[in-house]
Amino acid sequence: MSEVRYHIDTIDTGEEKGTYCIRGWQALRDQVTITVKDEHGHVVESRITMEDRPDVVGALRELKLNKDCGFYIETSPVTGSFVYLEFVSPAGKGRTQVRLTGPAMQYKKAKNRTLRAINDVKAYGIRTFFAPTQGDPYNDDIYNRWAKKHMTKPRVLREQRRHTFRINPTISIVIPLYNTPEQFLRELLDSIVGQTYGGWQLCLADGSNQGDIKAFLDKNYPGERRIVYKKLDENRGISENTNEAVAMATGDYIMLSDHDDVLALDALYEIVKVINEHDGADMVYTDEDKINMDSTKYFHPHFKSDFNLDMLRSNNYICHIVVVRKSIVDQVGAFRSEYDGAQDFDFILRCYEKSKTIYHISKILYHWRAHPNSTANNPESKTYAYEAGRKAIEAHLERMNIPGKVTETVNLGRYRTQYAVREKSLISIIIPNKDHIDDLKQCLESIWDKSTYDNYEILIVENNSTEEETFAYYKELEQREDVRVIRWEKGFNYASINNFAVDQAKGDYILFLNNDVQIITPDWLEEMLGYCQRGDVGAVGAKLYYPDDTVQHAGVIIGLGGVAGHVFAGTPKSEPGYAARLICAHDLTAVTAACMMMPRKVFQDINGFDEGFQVAFNDVDLCMRIHEAGKLVVFDPYVELYHYESKSRGYEKTPEQLARFKGEVERFEKKWPEILIYGDPYYNANLTLKNGNCSLR
Repeated sequence: MSEVRYHIDTIDTGEEKGTYCIRGWQALRDQVTITVKDEHGHVVESRITMEDRPDVVGALRELKLNKDCGFYIETSPVTGSFVYLEFVSPAGKGRTQVRLTGPAMQYKKAKNRTLRAINDVKAYGIRTFFAPTQGDPYNDDIYNRWAKKHMTKPRVLREQRRHTFRINPTISIVIPLYNTPEQFLRELLDSIVGQTYGGWQLCLADGSNQGDIKAFLDKNYPGERRIVYKKLDENRGISENTNEAVAMATGDYIMLSDHDDVLALDALYEIVKVINEHDGADMVYTDEDKINMDSTKYFHPHFKSDFNLDMLRSNNYICHIVVVRKSIVDQVGAFRSEYDGAQDFDFILRCYEKSKTIYHISKILYHWRAHPNSTANNPESKTYAYEAGRKAIEAHLERMNIPGKVTETVNLGRYRTQYAVREKSLISIIIPNKDHIDDLKQCLESIWDKSTYDNYEILIVENNSTEEETFAYYKELEQREDVRVIRWEKGFNYASINNFAVDQAKGDYILFLNNDVQIITPDWLEEMLGYCQRGDVGAVGAKLYYPDDTVQHAGVIIGLGGVAGHVFAGTPKSEPGYAARLICAHDLTAVTAACMMMPRKVFQDINGFDEGFQVAFNDVDLCMRIHEAGKLVVFDPYVELYHYESKSRGYEKTPEQLARFKGEVERFEKKWPEILIYGDPYYNANLTLKNGNCSLR
């Protein structure tokens, strides 16, 4: 029998005294049984959940691990300073001692070369070794150091306290209490009372059936008139309790907070600063992370994009902090108990519907307490909340009169929103081509074999081919009613070729497609058309893979790699990506035209491709102008294709090609200086532009 290799990621104290939560993974393909024993060898009753760990599976692809190789252990009360974890499988066994006091973890040396390397660097997560970067946000230890380093310095906090704003709104922080542990309540209240902006009101609605919160407040915060407290006669549930807190609010804005979390001391200052910079705002939200039970470690940061409607219809990415103008709260009405578990998601969606200005602060200003039963730490602990979230999106679509279907995905808290095809419109698929008939055949056959939507035409734009086989194949294609071959007789210019083709297309929707792609998704045309028929969408792009099943395209970030680059390039197909962006539809500044659909009218309204971009950046520039026209650009991960990139044209090699590329870079920089200076609004200022893995800047 071989030794089971394993790794402990984190150890945290549980809600009950003496209990512990242990998360980690094991590296064996067979089913593994885990037993917890105390230091005397007695079995400790524990709840053990096996978890999907795509990060481990992807990093250790050569081991071909089961996807559920992760484990999450919640122990019953333990005496002593350590426990043993015993791993047994048909193929092997192993044992490790896990210290519960002093040094947090111990590691047993693994014979496997790859795992030994991980242990040698004292891994706090598989990505430390396999995606080595000093700013990896997936790595808890690295992020914890980063978070503490980037906290606002005392000198700056003192300056903020002296600052005078032109607009001084009162922000009412509404918090429903229920048997809140005194330690956590104290930390929360201290973080509010210590705010560098003093114009706040704290509204506490207490539905507890144990403890004396009023006595606690009187003792620890005497004379603090900004704290308003109400003891409820019974616990009415999260929504009704929150409504009681909202009813006490007299401020200009309402802010939501959980009863055991922590605010950064400059949270309200930064929010009021944004309100002043924009002469008011309907909604403001911030970045957030998680904090452990004893408040010693920050982890799992969520660096968000600026307002992202399609991301919001995929999951409640706004979450904390969210601040809403009181007049809007009065319009949308109370929290609704039928959405308990996702009541804040339902509330945010309704507030969005009434808001005109929504601003995002790219700064961690909220620390979400992660204890064993919180959805912050253990998503499976509140599965009912995810069904409530699905219903919240569904109700939102109904209010917006948008026909669609919302389903839960295997990734808890992430939803797929599919938009109904309102009209079976003609789609014109435009494919430029020069020779490379094997690629073109593969592309076309995948369209014909896979597509479940049949109202389309295909325009092959012949561009100076020289091989006899190419023209022989064109003759075959011209026998089909759904294919036309049109001739572009000038030199290669991608923008000009596609503008020329659109003029001859008959469809109301245009699909730009490379000749070196292969369709994977049967309903790809319906999926993209559903977005384009929404009215607020100017273009939708697809998820493209290299032949080795790693990501080739999942959206374009402006500034990445210099001018613009593909985010998540090279990531294994199975991974969800940072903040699940690889599996959630969301808005972006740009997508590639290797597979991009848009309404013909939008294309014409913005005058098509800029022909000054002969080869590079023409699709990015097009998407930028779509945004200027007030439309969204959507990345849809549920449209999947293989992309055999640049087989058709090749890369820049000659001095002439390099000079042309340099000129296009300069043209883009001159045309779009603001976004290059201030950053892509659909990314985050805290994430790196050196590569596409969303590591820390």
